[in-house]
This record gives sequence, structure tokens and C-alpha cells, in this order.
Amino acid sequence: MPKGVSATRTGLSFGRNKGHKVNTISKKDRRSKPSNRKGRLGKRTKFVREVIREICGFSPYEKRMLELLRTNAPKDAKRAYRFAKVRLGTHSRALRKREELMVVVRHEAMVERAK
Repeated sequence: MPKGVSATRTGLSFGRNKGHKVNTISKKDRRSKPSNRKGRLGKRTKFVREVIREICGFSPYEKRMLELLRTNAPKDAKRAYRFAKVRLGTHSRALRKREELMVVVRHEAMVERAK
């Protein structure tokens, strides 16, 4: 839009404010699309996963990773990451899994200290 021209359009094809009238909606006022929510963890899914973890426990490869992480050696943490990467397939999944299991190890240590 040229300098000095107001934002209101006349709807006419000529003149200073020529152009089609539109209702401008700011990005803040727009409703978010359902597709933007994809991948976010919902309450129900989180609850179901917690129940399954409580009932079934850890899988064999996770148990092996936990053993490596309990030593608190950086070398073993790296070994656990490499092991997870082979099993899970990607760098980011391996990092996420290692962090998840590190939280479990920290929690176990806190419980042990509290006794």
C-alpha cells in the first residue's frame, strides 16, 4: 500500500483506497488448526502410558540401558545412547529415551537417599 494511504478499502477499482474490502484478522485472533496439535501428548494418552509402564515395567533393552546409566560414568551414558540409537533408529529418539531413563535413575537415587 502506498505511503499516506489509509488501510480502509473502498471496494472500488479506482481512487486512493482502491481494492477489494477484506476483514483483516490478526494472527493472534485466528483459531489454531487441529493439525498444529499433532504430536502433543494428551491427558488420556499420558495416563494410559503410565498405567502400561506400571504394569509391564521396562523392556529388556531399557533394562540394559538402565544398568549402563546407573554407573554415572560419561562413557557409559554415551554407550547407552549408542545402544538406544541402534534400537530406536534415530538420534533424537535415542536422546529422548536416554533422558527418560536418566530421570528414572535420578528418582531411584532420591528414593534411596530418603531411606
